[in-house]
Amino acid sequence: MERFLGQYSPYLYAVMRIVVGFLFACHGAQKLFGAFGGVDKQGATAPLLSLFGLAGVIELVGGLLIVVGLMTGYAAFLASGEMAAAYFTAHFPRGVWPIENTGELAALYCFVFLYIASRGAGAWSIDQARGEP
Repeated sequence: MERFLGQYSPYLYAVMRIVVGFLFACHGAQKLFGAFGGVDKQGATAPLLSLFGLAGVIELVGGLLIVVGLMTGYAAFLASGEMAAAYFTAHFPRGVWPIENTGELAALYCFVFLYIASRGAGAWSIDQARGEP
């Protein structure tokens, strides 16, 4: 399989970067604007000057930067840190294992973004068009 798909590796990585960034941005839109059912029971969204609001900004802006491939390494590193913090503050107190404490998504995002930060934007990105690695 690697022989066949290996030739498409740069493009499959770009698709992964774009999809993951888009999904992450959707979480930010959910927190900040109530999109995708993100409004709480009182009809309120996250206050901008709160940790939840800051998380929404990081998710929305960082996700969009990752999608278009602009300052990707920095955005992905910040997003990875946010997800690590989210895991240890919101999920870990409920149990050690992600499957028990519902922290699978935070853990997965954390490591995917760490990988993206280490690899850079790749194909189909503004960073690549600007000649950055």
